[in-house]
Amino acid sequence: MTAALEEAWEQVDDAQEKAFIQALCYGTVRQYYRLEFILKQLLNKPIKDKDVQIKALALIGMYQLKYMRVKDHAAVSETVAVMKKKQWAKSLLNAVLRRYLREQEQLEALADKHVAYAHPDWMIKAIKADWGQQGKEILLANNCLPPMTLRVNTRFCQRDEYLALLAEQQIAATALSSSPEAILLADPVGVDKLPRFAEGWVSVQDAAAQLAGSLLQAKAGDRVLDICAAPGGKTAHILELQADLQQLLAIDIDSQRLARVAENLTRLKLQADLLAADATKPEAWWDGTLFERILLDAPCSALGVVRRHPDIKLLRRAEDIEPLQALQQQILRACWQLLAPGGVLLYATCSVLKQENESQIELFLSEQSDAQELPIEAEWGVKRPYGRQVLTGNQAMDGFYYARLQKK
Repeated sequence: MTAALEEAWEQVDDAQEKAFIQALCYGTVRQYYRLEFILKQLLNKPIKDKDVQIKALALIGMYQLKYMRVKDHAAVSETVAVMKKKQWAKSLLNAVLRRYLREQEQLEALADKHVAYAHPDWMIKAIKADWGQQGKEILLANNCLPPMTLRVNTRFCQRDEYLALLAEQQIAATALSSSPEAILLADPVGVDKLPRFAEGWVSVQDAAAQLAGSLLQAKAGDRVLDICAAPGGKTAHILELQADLQQLLAIDIDSQRLARVAENLTRLKLQADLLAADATKPEAWWDGTLFERILLDAPCSALGVVRRHPDIKLLRRAEDIEPLQALQQQILRACWQLLAPGGVLLYATCSVLKQENESQIELFLSEQSDAQELPIEAEWGVKRPYGRQVLTGNQAMDGFYYARLQKK
Protein backbone atom coordinates (compact mmCIF):
# COMPACT_ATOMS: atom_id res chain seq x y z
CA MET A 1 0.00 0.00 0.00
CA THR A 2 2.91 2.33 0.71
CA ALA A 3 4.18 1.88 -2.84
CA ALA A 4 0.72 2.60 -4.27
CA LEU A 5 0.45 5.79 -2.25
CA GLU A 6 3.92 6.93 -3.29
CA GLU A 7 2.84 6.55 -6.90
CA ALA A 8 -0.34 8.53 -6.20
CA TRP A 9 1.64 11.36 -4.59
CA GLU A 10 3.08 12.20 -8.02
CA GLN A 11 -0.36 13.59 -8.89
CA VAL A 12 -1.03 15.35 -5.56
CA ASP A 13 0.81 18.45 -4.40
CA ASP A 14 -1.21 19.63 -1.41
CA ALA A 15 0.06 18.22 1.91
CA GLN A 16 -3.37 18.34 3.53
CA GLU A 17 -4.89 16.43 0.63
CA LYS A 18 -2.14 13.83 0.88
CA ALA A 19 -2.85 13.37 4.58
CA PHE A 20 -6.57 12.92 3.87
CA ILE A 21 -5.94 10.34 1.14
CA GLN A 22 -3.55 8.40 3.36
CA ALA A 23 -5.98 8.39 6.29
CA LEU A 24 -8.79 7.28 3.98
CA CYS A 25 -6.78 4.44 2.41
CA TYR A 26 -5.26 3.13 5.64
CA GLY A 27 -8.53 3.41 7.52
CA THR A 28 -10.60 1.64 4.87
CA VAL A 29 -8.11 -1.23 4.71
CA ARG A 30 -7.92 -1.38 8.52
CA GLN A 31 -11.72 -1.83 8.71
CA TYR A 32 -12.03 -3.76 5.47
CA TYR A 33 -13.60 -6.94 6.85
CA ARG A 34 -16.15 -5.00 8.88
CA LEU A 35 -17.04 -2.67 6.01
CA GLU A 36 -17.28 -5.57 3.54
CA PHE A 37 -19.67 -7.41 5.87
CA ILE A 38 -21.92 -4.34 6.09
CA LEU A 39 -21.77 -3.81 2.32
CA LYS A 40 -23.06 -7.34 1.76
CA GLN A 41 -26.11 -6.51 3.87
CA LEU A 42 -26.79 -3.47 1.68
CA LEU A 43 -26.63 -5.27 -1.68
CA ASN A 44 -29.29 -7.37 -3.35
CA LYS A 45 -26.56 -9.21 -5.25
CA PRO A 46 -22.75 -9.16 -4.96
CA ILE A 47 -20.68 -6.70 -6.97
CA LYS A 48 -18.87 -8.57 -9.74
CA ASP A 49 -15.11 -9.08 -9.46
CA LYS A 50 -14.52 -7.01 -12.59
CA ASP A 51 -16.19 -4.05 -10.86
CA VAL A 52 -13.68 -3.93 -8.01
CA GLN A 53 -13.43 -0.13 -8.29
CA ILE A 54 -17.12 0.20 -7.50
CA LYS A 55 -16.76 -2.03 -4.45
CA ALA A 56 -13.74 -0.02 -3.28
CA LEU A 57 -15.67 3.24 -3.63
CA ALA A 58 -18.56 1.84 -1.60
CA LEU A 59 -16.18 0.83 1.19
CA ILE A 60 -14.42 4.20 1.07
CA GLY A 61 -17.74 6.02 1.22
CA MET A 62 -18.91 4.03 4.24
CA TYR A 63 -15.59 4.57 5.98
CA GLN A 64 -15.95 8.33 5.61
CA LEU A 65 -19.50 8.23 6.95
CA LYS A 66 -18.56 6.16 9.99
CA TYR A 67 -15.01 7.12 10.92
CA MET A 68 -14.04 10.48 9.39
CA ARG A 69 -15.09 14.05 10.03
CA VAL A 70 -16.63 14.42 6.60
CA LYS A 71 -20.16 15.77 6.28
CA ASP A 72 -22.60 13.09 5.20
CA HIS A 73 -23.74 14.83 2.02
CA ALA A 74 -20.14 15.54 0.98
CA ALA A 75 -19.02 11.94 1.58
CA VAL A 76 -21.89 10.60 -0.52
CA SER A 77 -21.72 13.12 -3.35
CA GLU A 78 -17.92 13.05 -3.73
CA THR A 79 -17.81 9.24 -3.70
CA VAL A 80 -20.56 8.98 -6.32
CA ALA A 81 -18.92 11.69 -8.46
CA VAL A 82 -15.82 9.53 -8.96
CA MET A 83 -17.87 7.33 -11.32
CA LYS A 84 -18.00 9.70 -14.26
CA LYS A 85 -19.44 7.44 -16.98
CA LYS A 86 -21.21 4.41 -15.47
CA GLN A 87 -24.63 5.79 -14.53
CA TRP A 88 -25.75 2.46 -13.08
CA ALA A 89 -22.71 2.47 -10.78
CA LYS A 90 -23.43 6.03 -9.65
CA SER A 91 -27.01 5.04 -8.85
CA LEU A 92 -25.85 1.94 -6.98
CA LEU A 93 -23.29 3.86 -4.88
CA ASN A 94 -25.79 6.58 -4.08
CA ALA A 95 -28.41 4.04 -3.00
CA VAL A 96 -25.96 1.97 -0.92
CA LEU A 97 -24.49 4.93 0.95
CA ARG A 98 -27.86 6.56 1.64
CA ARG A 99 -29.29 3.30 2.89
CA TYR A 100 -26.23 2.87 5.11
CA LEU A 101 -26.94 6.29 6.64
CA ARG A 102 -30.57 5.32 7.30
CA GLU A 103 -29.76 1.92 8.82
CA GLN A 104 -26.33 2.62 10.28
CA GLU A 105 -27.19 1.81 13.89
CA GLN A 106 -28.65 -1.62 13.11
CA LEU A 107 -25.91 -2.49 10.62
CA GLU A 108 -23.10 -1.56 13.00
CA ALA A 109 -24.72 -3.60 15.77
CA LEU A 110 -24.86 -6.57 13.40
CA ALA A 111 -21.19 -6.07 12.51
CA ASP A 112 -20.31 -5.94 16.23
CA LYS A 113 -21.88 -9.38 16.56
CA HIS A 114 -20.30 -11.05 13.52
CA VAL A 115 -17.06 -9.22 12.61
CA ALA A 116 -16.07 -7.33 15.74
CA TYR A 117 -12.33 -7.91 15.18
CA ALA A 118 -12.24 -6.93 11.48
CA HIS A 119 -9.59 -9.57 10.68
CA PRO A 120 -9.57 -12.62 8.41
CA ASP A 121 -10.78 -15.75 10.21
CA TRP A 122 -7.46 -17.60 10.04
CA MET A 123 -5.65 -14.69 11.66
CA ILE A 124 -8.18 -14.45 14.48
CA LYS A 125 -7.90 -18.18 15.18
CA ALA A 126 -4.08 -18.18 15.11
CA ILE A 127 -3.70 -15.22 17.47
CA LYS A 128 -6.40 -16.44 19.87
CA ALA A 129 -4.90 -19.95 19.87
CA ASP A 130 -1.55 -18.55 21.02
CA TRP A 131 -2.71 -15.86 23.44
CA GLY A 132 -6.29 -16.59 24.59
CA GLN A 133 -7.83 -13.52 26.21
CA GLN A 134 -4.71 -11.51 25.38
CA GLY A 135 -5.29 -12.49 21.77
CA LYS A 136 -8.53 -10.53 21.78
CA GLU A 137 -6.64 -7.50 23.05
CA ILE A 138 -4.06 -7.89 20.26
CA LEU A 139 -6.80 -8.01 17.63
CA LEU A 140 -8.45 -4.88 18.99
CA ALA A 141 -5.09 -3.10 19.23
CA ASN A 142 -4.47 -3.95 15.56
CA ASN A 143 -7.49 -1.81 14.67
CA CYS A 144 -6.19 1.27 16.46
CA LEU A 145 -4.06 4.01 14.96
CA PRO A 146 -0.38 3.33 15.72
CA PRO A 147 1.48 5.79 17.92
CA MET A 148 4.34 7.90 16.60
CA THR A 149 7.53 7.13 18.49
CA LEU A 150 10.90 8.80 18.09
CA ARG A 151 14.45 7.58 18.72
CA VAL A 152 16.84 10.29 19.83
CA ASN A 153 20.32 10.12 18.31
CA THR A 154 22.43 10.45 21.47
CA ARG A 155 25.49 11.27 19.39
CA PHE A 156 23.94 14.74 19.03
CA CYS A 157 21.74 15.25 22.09
CA GLN A 158 20.16 13.47 25.06
CA ARG A 159 16.49 12.62 25.36
CA ASP A 160 15.68 15.36 27.90
CA GLU A 161 17.27 17.94 25.62
CA TYR A 162 15.18 16.79 22.70
CA LEU A 163 11.99 16.78 24.80
CA ALA A 164 12.76 20.44 25.55
CA LEU A 165 13.12 21.16 21.82
CA LEU A 166 9.75 19.53 21.18
CA ALA A 167 8.18 21.59 23.97
CA GLU A 168 9.52 24.77 22.36
CA GLN A 169 7.65 23.76 19.18
CA GLN A 170 4.54 22.98 21.25
CA ILE A 171 4.71 19.30 20.34
CA ALA A 172 3.43 17.27 23.30
CA ALA A 173 5.62 14.26 24.06
CA THR A 174 6.70 11.95 26.88
CA ALA A 175 9.68 9.70 27.57
CA LEU A 176 9.10 5.93 27.35
CA SER A 177 10.57 3.64 29.99
CA SER A 178 11.19 0.75 27.59
CA SER A 179 14.16 2.44 25.87
CA PRO A 180 16.38 5.32 27.06
CA GLU A 181 16.20 6.93 23.61
CA ALA A 182 12.44 6.57 23.04
CA ILE A 183 9.94 9.43 22.96
CA LEU A 184 6.19 9.03 22.44
CA LEU A 185 4.34 11.87 20.72
CA ALA A 186 0.84 12.68 21.91
CA ASP A 187 -0.18 13.14 18.26
CA PRO A 188 1.63 12.29 15.02
CA VAL A 189 3.32 15.13 13.15
CA GLY A 190 5.15 15.39 9.85
CA VAL A 191 8.89 14.82 10.13
CA ASP A 192 9.39 18.33 8.75
CA LYS A 193 7.94 19.58 12.06
CA LEU A 194 10.47 17.67 14.16
CA PRO A 195 13.35 19.86 15.39
CA ARG A 196 16.61 19.14 13.53
CA PHE A 197 15.25 15.98 11.89
CA ALA A 198 17.08 16.69 8.64
CA GLU A 199 20.33 17.02 10.62
CA GLY A 200 19.96 13.52 12.07
CA TRP A 201 19.09 14.38 15.65
CA VAL A 202 16.08 12.04 15.72
CA SER A 203 14.44 9.19 13.81
CA VAL A 204 10.94 7.74 13.70
CA GLN A 205 11.03 4.18 15.05
CA ASP A 206 8.63 2.11 17.11
CA ALA A 207 9.72 1.57 20.71
CA ALA A 208 9.77 -2.22 20.34
CA ALA A 209 12.11 -1.99 17.37
CA GLN A 210 14.38 0.25 19.47
CA LEU A 211 15.02 -2.61 21.89
CA ALA A 212 17.29 -4.40 19.41
CA GLY A 213 20.18 -1.96 19.76
CA SER A 214 20.57 -2.35 23.51
CA LEU A 215 19.86 -6.10 23.48
CA LEU A 216 22.66 -6.69 20.98
CA GLN A 217 25.19 -5.07 23.36
CA ALA A 218 27.81 -4.46 20.70
CA LYS A 219 31.21 -3.46 22.10
CA ALA A 220 34.03 -1.33 20.77
CA GLY A 221 36.08 -3.31 18.24
CA ASP A 222 33.27 -5.76 17.47
CA ARG A 223 32.46 -6.86 13.97
CA VAL A 224 28.66 -6.75 13.60
CA LEU A 225 26.43 -8.38 10.98
CA ASP A 226 22.91 -7.01 10.48
CA ILE A 227 20.82 -9.48 8.46
CA CYS A 228 17.65 -8.36 6.64
CA ALA A 229 18.64 -4.82 7.54
CA ALA A 230 16.24 -2.69 5.47
CA PRO A 231 14.98 -0.05 6.03
CA GLY A 232 17.87 0.48 8.43
CA GLY A 233 16.38 1.71 11.70
CA LYS A 234 18.09 -0.96 13.79
CA THR A 235 21.31 -0.60 11.79
CA ALA A 236 21.45 3.10 12.61
CA HIS A 237 20.61 2.56 16.27
CA ILE A 238 23.47 0.06 16.69
CA LEU A 239 25.88 2.63 15.26
CA GLU A 240 24.46 5.41 17.42
CA LEU A 241 24.98 3.33 20.55
CA GLN A 242 28.48 2.13 19.66
CA ALA A 243 30.63 4.44 17.54
CA ASP A 244 33.80 2.32 17.75
CA LEU A 245 32.83 -0.87 15.95
CA GLN A 246 35.44 -2.50 13.76
CA GLN A 247 32.74 -2.96 11.12
CA LEU A 248 28.99 -3.12 10.66
CA LEU A 249 27.94 -5.11 7.61
CA ALA A 250 24.26 -4.68 6.76
CA ILE A 251 22.81 -7.09 4.21
CA ASP A 252 19.43 -7.37 2.56
CA ILE A 253 18.29 -9.45 -0.38
CA ASP A 254 16.46 -6.47 -1.92
CA SER A 255 18.86 -3.89 -3.37
CA GLN A 256 16.09 -1.27 -3.67
CA ARG A 257 15.25 -1.58 0.02
CA LEU A 258 18.96 -1.43 0.79
CA ALA A 259 19.02 2.00 -0.87
CA ARG A 260 16.71 3.20 1.90
CA VAL A 261 19.27 2.05 4.47
CA ALA A 262 21.86 4.20 2.72
CA GLU A 263 19.52 7.20 2.73
CA ASN A 264 18.83 6.83 6.45
CA LEU A 265 22.50 6.46 7.33
CA THR A 266 23.39 9.52 5.26
CA ARG A 267 20.85 11.68 7.09
CA LEU A 268 22.12 10.42 10.45
CA LYS A 269 25.76 10.92 9.42
CA LEU A 270 26.59 7.25 10.03
CA GLN A 271 28.58 4.73 8.02
CA ALA A 272 28.13 1.01 7.43
CA ASP A 273 29.05 -1.48 4.73
CA LEU A 274 25.94 -2.35 2.73
CA LEU A 275 25.59 -5.48 0.64
CA ALA A 276 22.70 -6.90 -1.39
CA ALA A 277 22.99 -10.59 -0.59
CA ASP A 278 21.08 -13.79 0.19
CA ALA A 279 21.42 -14.58 3.90
CA THR A 280 20.77 -18.28 3.26
CA LYS A 281 23.93 -18.50 1.10
CA PRO A 282 26.76 -16.80 3.02
CA GLU A 283 29.34 -18.76 1.03
CA ALA A 284 28.59 -16.39 -1.86
CA TRP A 285 29.50 -13.20 0.02
CA TRP A 286 31.14 -13.89 3.42
CA ASP A 287 34.87 -13.04 3.66
CA GLY A 288 35.62 -15.74 6.25
CA THR A 289 36.09 -13.42 9.25
CA LEU A 290 33.74 -14.20 12.14
CA PHE A 291 31.36 -11.68 13.71
CA GLU A 292 31.12 -10.98 17.46
CA ARG A 293 27.51 -9.83 17.12
CA ILE A 294 24.77 -10.78 14.66
CA LEU A 295 21.31 -9.25 14.45
CA LEU A 296 18.88 -11.45 12.56
CA ASP A 297 15.71 -9.47 11.95
CA ALA A 298 14.05 -12.51 10.42
CA PRO A 299 11.48 -12.39 7.59
CA CYS A 300 8.13 -13.08 9.23
CA SER A 301 4.36 -12.78 8.96
CA ALA A 302 4.54 -9.25 10.45
CA LEU A 303 1.42 -9.91 12.51
CA GLY A 304 2.83 -7.69 15.25
CA VAL A 305 2.70 -4.57 13.07
CA VAL A 306 -0.79 -4.91 11.56
CA ARG A 307 -1.93 -1.61 13.06
CA ARG A 308 0.96 0.10 11.26
CA HIS A 309 0.52 -1.86 8.02
CA PRO A 310 -3.17 -2.83 7.87
CA ASP A 311 -2.84 -4.24 4.36
CA ILE A 312 -1.24 -7.28 6.05
CA LYS A 313 -4.81 -8.35 6.81
CA LEU A 314 -5.52 -8.56 3.09
CA LEU A 315 -2.18 -9.76 1.77
CA ARG A 316 -1.02 -12.35 4.31
CA ARG A 317 -2.41 -15.90 4.01
CA ALA A 318 -2.44 -18.79 6.47
CA GLU A 319 -0.40 -20.87 4.03
CA ASP A 320 2.39 -18.27 4.15
CA ILE A 321 3.41 -19.15 7.71
CA GLU A 322 4.98 -22.58 7.12
CA PRO A 323 7.32 -21.38 4.32
CA LEU A 324 8.32 -18.42 6.48
CA GLN A 325 9.18 -20.79 9.33
CA ALA A 326 11.38 -22.82 7.00
CA LEU A 327 13.13 -19.67 5.78
CA GLN A 328 13.69 -18.44 9.33
CA GLN A 329 15.40 -21.71 10.29
CA GLN A 330 17.43 -21.72 7.11
CA ILE A 331 18.78 -18.21 7.73
CA LEU A 332 19.36 -18.93 11.43
CA ARG A 333 21.41 -22.03 10.68
CA ALA A 334 23.37 -20.33 7.91
CA CYS A 335 24.33 -17.22 9.85
CA TRP A 336 25.16 -19.17 13.03
CA GLN A 337 28.25 -20.42 11.25
CA LEU A 338 29.43 -16.80 10.93
CA LEU A 339 29.33 -16.11 14.69
CA ALA A 340 32.54 -16.13 16.72
CA PRO A 341 32.81 -18.37 19.83
CA GLY A 342 31.43 -16.36 22.77
CA GLY A 343 29.56 -14.13 20.32
CA VAL A 344 25.87 -13.27 20.54
CA LEU A 345 23.13 -13.59 17.94
CA LEU A 346 19.94 -11.62 18.51
CA TYR A 347 16.91 -13.20 16.83
CA ALA A 348 14.06 -10.76 16.22
CA THR A 349 10.68 -10.77 14.48
CA CYS A 350 7.74 -8.38 14.32
CA SER A 351 5.36 -11.30 14.79
CA VAL A 352 3.17 -12.43 17.69
CA LEU A 353 2.90 -16.04 16.52
CA LYS A 354 4.72 -18.52 18.76
CA GLN A 355 5.57 -20.78 15.83
CA GLU A 356 7.72 -18.01 14.34
CA ASN A 357 9.25 -17.05 17.67
CA GLU A 358 9.78 -19.18 20.76
CA SER A 359 9.13 -22.43 18.87
CA GLN A 360 11.86 -21.55 16.38
CA ILE A 361 14.37 -20.94 19.16
CA GLU A 362 13.39 -24.14 20.93
CA LEU A 363 13.94 -26.11 17.72
CA PHE A 364 17.26 -24.42 16.98
CA LEU A 365 18.63 -25.05 20.47
CA SER A 366 17.59 -28.70 20.30
CA GLU A 367 19.67 -29.15 17.13
CA GLN A 368 22.62 -26.83 17.78
CA SER A 369 24.86 -28.20 20.54
CA ASP A 370 27.10 -25.11 20.68
CA ALA A 371 24.20 -22.70 21.23
CA GLN A 372 22.80 -21.51 24.53
CA GLU A 373 20.11 -18.97 25.34
CA LEU A 374 20.91 -15.82 27.27
CA PRO A 375 17.65 -14.99 29.09
CA ILE A 376 16.30 -11.45 28.68
CA GLU A 377 15.33 -9.89 32.00
CA ALA A 378 13.31 -6.72 31.43
CA GLU A 379 10.25 -4.77 32.52
CA TRP A 380 8.79 -4.80 29.02
CA GLY A 381 7.01 -7.67 27.28
CA VAL A 382 6.20 -11.18 28.43
CA LYS A 383 8.86 -13.69 29.47
CA ARG A 384 8.49 -16.87 27.43
CA PRO A 385 10.12 -20.32 27.78
CA TYR A 386 12.56 -18.98 25.19
CA GLY A 387 13.03 -15.27 24.59
CA ARG A 388 10.70 -12.40 25.37
CA GLN A 389 7.52 -11.34 23.57
CA VAL A 390 6.01 -7.87 23.24
CA LEU A 391 2.29 -8.00 22.51
CA THR A 392 0.81 -5.34 20.23
CA GLY A 393 -0.20 -2.25 22.18
CA ASN A 394 1.75 -3.14 25.32
CA GLN A 395 3.55 -0.03 26.60
CA ALA A 396 2.73 1.75 23.32
CA MET A 397 4.82 -0.80 21.37
CA ASP A 398 4.25 -2.91 18.28
CA GLY A 399 4.23 -6.69 18.57
CA PHE A 400 7.84 -7.91 18.63
CA TYR A 401 9.86 -10.93 19.72
CA TYR A 402 13.50 -11.17 20.81
CA ALA A 403 15.79 -14.03 21.82
CA ARG A 404 19.51 -13.82 22.59
CA LEU A 405 21.69 -16.80 21.68
CA GLN A 406 25.35 -17.22 22.55
CA LYS A 407 27.83 -19.52 20.88
CA LYS A 408 29.55 -21.63 23.53
